Amino acid sequence: MTKLDSRPPFLTYPIASHTDPPPDRRLIVLVPDAVSDYTPAIHRIWELANALGSRVQFLGLCKDAVDEPSLRRQLVTLSALAQSGNVPAEVRTELGTDWVTAIKSDLKNSDTIVCFSEQYAGPSRMPLDQILESSLNVPVTILSGLTPQERSGPHWFKQTLAWTGSLAIILGFFLLQIRIQPGTHDWAQMTLLLISIIFEAALLLFWNSLFG
Repeated sequence: MTKLDSRPPFLTYPIASHTDPPPDRRLIVLVPDAVSDYTPAIHRIWELANALGSRVQFLGLCKDAVDEPSLRRQLVTLSALAQSGNVPAEVRTELGTDWVTAIKSDLKNSDTIVCFSEQYAGPSRMPLDQILESSLNVPVTILSGLTPQERSGPHWFKQTLAWTGSLAIILGFFLLQIRIQPGTHDWAQMTLLLISIIFEAALLLFWNSLFG
């Protein structure tokens, strides 16, 4: 396992010939999703690719097909930055949450995997590099010193929408239950009130499940 600091002062690219055939060795860079900015790491990726004589494959993994276009745009941007330094690069996206499965589907013995120290995976949120080292028989290089920056807009909007919907459900059922107001021996009204409470709880659980 190799661990590198990925905070260069600036980007510099040497001049190389585009007439050379692409190398057979690959540097597979794992880019987790479309809400992280790993552009500052491109310098270290370029250095590794040149040192190993490898072409670069930016591999993205996303949970939802809706996010795939955004992820692909990010990968294409990273690929363009790599190629501007005369490093052959390509992109690949996979749907799912299992990095090991995604990597193994197109893994060669000559490949080197690159992940970031800030990446975690699995139910226990283990560091991704530990999972890869125990599951793959290829070199794993870790780039450290990066803190993925999440776009706060969509998350803020989702949280606001979730809270607004929950409050609307609670208020609506509260007004309904006030109108029911069962009497001491009014079993029909009491049953209706209990049903409304159960339905309210189920609706709240369903609504909040939509926002993770």
